[in-house]
Amino acid sequence: MKNVESKTGRAWIEINIENLRHNAETLKKAMQPGCELMAVVKAQAYGHGAILTASHLNKLGVRAFAVATLDEGIALRKGGICGEILILGHTEVERASELKEYDLMQALISFAYAEALNHQGIAVKGHIKIDTGMHRLGIACGELSSVRKVFFMENIKVCGMFTHLCCSDSRHPDDVSFTKGQIASFYRMADALRDSGITLPKLHIQSSYGLLNYPHLACDYVRVGIALYGVLSSPDDDTVLKLELRPVLSLRSRVVLIREVAAGESVGYGRDFTAGRDTRIAILPIGYGDGFPRNLSGGKGSILIKQYVVPIVGRICMDQLAVDITDAEDVTVGDLATLAGASGYDQLSVPVIADNSGSISNELLCRMGARLPVITR
Repeated sequence: MKNVESKTGRAWIEINIENLRHNAETLKKAMQPGCELMAVVKAQAYGHGAILTASHLNKLGVRAFAVATLDEGIALRKGGICGEILILGHTEVERASELKEYDLMQALISFAYAEALNHQGIAVKGHIKIDTGMHRLGIACGELSSVRKVFFMENIKVCGMFTHLCCSDSRHPDDVSFTKGQIASFYRMADALRDSGITLPKLHIQSSYGLLNYPHLACDYVRVGIALYGVLSSPDDDTVLKLELRPVLSLRSRVVLIREVAAGESVGYGRDFTAGRDTRIAILPIGYGDGFPRNLSGGKGSILIKQYVVPIVGRICMDQLAVDITDAEDVTVGDLATLAGASGYDQLSVPVIADNSGSISNELLCRMGARLPVITR
C-alpha cells in the first residue's frame, strides 16, 4: 500500500490490482476463442476509479471499454486510455464533433436517433443497439429494413451491433426461456443482414451474467462489468460458470474518537440507540455521503476493526457513524476499520452488505465512488 496516511485522510477506497488482473485473465479464459473483453468502466468503474482501473486494464492488454456517457468517454481519453470506447447511453447529437474528436463510438439507440446523428454531417462511429425484448434502448429486432438503412448512412460508420439480456442473471425456467429467445432474435437479425449483403460488424450480446450463464455464445465482445470487479450482484446468485473471481474493492476508514457512554444514555440522531450497559463507542468519519447505506443503521450493519466484527449503533450520518466496541477492549484511536471487502469475512462482502440494505452490489459500489479517494495496493 502506497502512502496510505498521506492520501487517504478520513476514509478511502482501496483497490487490489492483483485481484483485478486475476479477474480479467479468468474472464478472458472463459470466453469463446476470438472474443474480446470489453471492460465496463461507467460510473467510475463501479466506484473503483475509471481512469485508474482502465489504465491497469490497458497494461493487461484490454483494448475495449464501455461507458454510459460522452463525458465519461472523454475523461478516459484525457486520462490516456487507448483502444475502443463505446458509449452505451444517449449522447446529444449536437455533440457529434466531440465523438469524432475523441474517437468514441456511440450506441445508436433508435433509427430516428441514428438519422439525427447522421444529419449532423460529422463522421462518427457507432454500434447499432437491437431491442430483443428488454424494451429500453434499441431498434426493434423485427425492423430489418431500418437496421439495414443505418449501414448506408453517409456519416455513420457501423463498427458493431449488440443487444442486452434483461434477465440473464436468473436461472428460473421462464427467464432462461426468455433469454434464449432474445439470443435467437439477435442472431436472426444478424443472419438476415448477412443474407441481404451486409458485412456484419463486431457483435456482442453478453454482459457479466450473459457470460456466466450463457458462456458458449459466439460473439466478438463480452461487456463485463460487475464480474470484472470480483463480485456478483447478489450473494445468492447461482451461475452456470463457477469462476474463481476475487473482490477488487475494500472500503476503509479509521477510528477518530472513542466515547464512554453510561447505561441509559443515547447516541446519535433521534436517540435511536440507548445503551443498555456502560458502553464504549467508536466514531468513524464515514457515512452515507460516502455511499455507505443509511438503512444499515441501528445494528443492521457491522464493520471490522482489528479482528473484531462490531455492530453499527444509532443512525448512520452523512459523514460519520458509530460502532459498539465494548467487547473489543484493545481498540484505540487510529485503528483501521474495514466497512466492506474484508477478506475472510463473508458478512462484510459487498454482495451481502448490498443485500442487507435492500440493494445490489452494482448500486452499492457505484455510490462509494463519489467523493472518496481511491488508492491501490
